[in-house]
Amino acid sequence: MQMASVSIVGGSGYTGQETLDRVLGHPELQLHAVGSDSLAGCDATALDPRLNRNGGRRVPRFITNDAALACGADVTFLCLPHEQAAAIEPPARGVVVDLSGAHRFLDPVVYEDWYGFAHPRPAELSRWCYGLPELGAPTGDLVANPGCYATATLLALWPLREDVDPDSVVVDAKSGMTGAGRSLTPNAHAGFVLENVSPYNVGEHRHAPEIASRLGFPVAFVPHLLPVRRGLIATCYVRSTGVDLRELLVDSYAESHLVTVLPEGTVPELARVQHTDGAEIGVFDDRLTGRTVVICAIDNLGKGAAGQAVQNVNALFGFPETAGLRLSGVLV
Repeated sequence: MQMASVSIVGGSGYTGQETLDRVLGHPELQLHAVGSDSLAGCDATALDPRLNRNGGRRVPRFITNDAALACGADVTFLCLPHEQAAAIEPPARGVVVDLSGAHRFLDPVVYEDWYGFAHPRPAELSRWCYGLPELGAPTGDLVANPGCYATATLLALWPLREDVDPDSVVVDAKSGMTGAGRSLTPNAHAGFVLENVSPYNVGEHRHAPEIASRLGFPVAFVPHLLPVRRGLIATCYVRSTGVDLRELLVDSYAESHLVTVLPEGTVPELARVQHTDGAEIGVFDDRLTGRTVVICAIDNLGKGAAGQAVQNVNALFGFPETAGLRLSGVLV
């Protein structure tokens, strides 16, 4: 088909900026509008002086988020805070991909229990498809992009869900600072983050019920904040019911362009996935306990957010799966 027009709502945040960058490099997507209430009326260089250099695709002046939502684009990316995204009435035409957590659950009670607000449009939650392509191709015109921790954990565990003891599963996950978004919080200041690794939301992180809703059973999940800008690594401890778990993972991702199961003895590393939309998975046997350790590394802003959003659009429009994604190259 011809190029699809794109509007980005909330283009000045981390996920909005990363989505913008991928749209500009996508051969089948044409940027139509970029919304930001804080930058409305400003030139694109107000977000980043590098935009509109060298005669490449130009970014139009920012408009309000409401204007960007109403512009009638073929694709609308919602890059807004959870509660703000939940209140949005989707446009009458086109595909909407929500990068917040506002539409990941069918049960509205989850939002009161885990997100701290009553969902304003509970009757419409069933219209939204959960968009982790490795679990199944997205359908319909409303897609809820998964959370970054949920993405890494599900990539590691989804192919194994029927062949591990559910009570044995423990997930130790760590993410860079950009996972918390651009707004300042006390634990986002350099004085807190640098030379420090801190667990947070222990036993109550909102990605835990998201993971459980897909796997079909709860897992013990503890996230940590790393003193790096981006990147996420989830180390999952499981006990097999007798099946070779490495073989299951290798078979599941044998044809994948984005997920790589590394050779035996090779560990996933943040440095290799940062600034990319791919995922690395390592599988190891714990000789003392008999457990299997499955480790998945992604970029929280890439496969964990903007890259996955574009991957969902590619699937819905029939574009090549990797169009516009960052996958090749050797980063230093």
